[in-house]
Amino acid sequence: MRVTPTAIADVLLIEPDVYEDERGFFLESFNESDFWRETGLKVHFVQDNHSRSVRHVLRGLHYQVEQPQGKLVRVTLGAVFDVAVDIRPSSPTFLQWVGLELNAWNHRQLWVPPGFAHGFLVLSDFADFLYKTTDYYNPLHERCLRWDDPALAISWPLVEPPQLSSRDEKALFLSASAHLGQ
Repeated sequence: MRVTPTAIADVLLIEPDVYEDERGFFLESFNESDFWRETGLKVHFVQDNHSRSVRHVLRGLHYQVEQPQGKLVRVTLGAVFDVAVDIRPSSPTFLQWVGLELNAWNHRQLWVPPGFAHGFLVLSDFADFLYKTTDYYNPLHERCLRWDDPALAISWPLVEPPQLSSRDEKALFLSASAHLGQ
């Protein structure tokens, strides 16, 4: 696998070795010892999640104020524009974001560390999005930032307004709360 830091060094682009021939392809999507060795991260994953969404669905920007989750994300069908926003107040990259395309053809994965808000926009007719997490989902601690917050100025590749969940429609702008824990 190849591991490349992004514009925010803690967010890592991971490209597994893919073996292709006329029959299709094979890749090892996760191997703990390789992950630890290549990334230097001794994380343990406790939960796997799988979502399917249709074109123009935007999910996020989600995070947990307690039990923050690190996420190893990938797409197995379709394509998404994936975004990680640094919400660690003491970080030199606080409120900066990284966005890149993950799709079923490039096999890329993104490591989103704890302390980041995360979201994605579906670019294809539909997309299957899989992710491993380092802590359990806890709805009592989940929060959501506005995907279109001007303070973040994320350049989503939109061709029409996104389709949002009712929860994401009610997400707060950064200016509406005194701190990210609210």
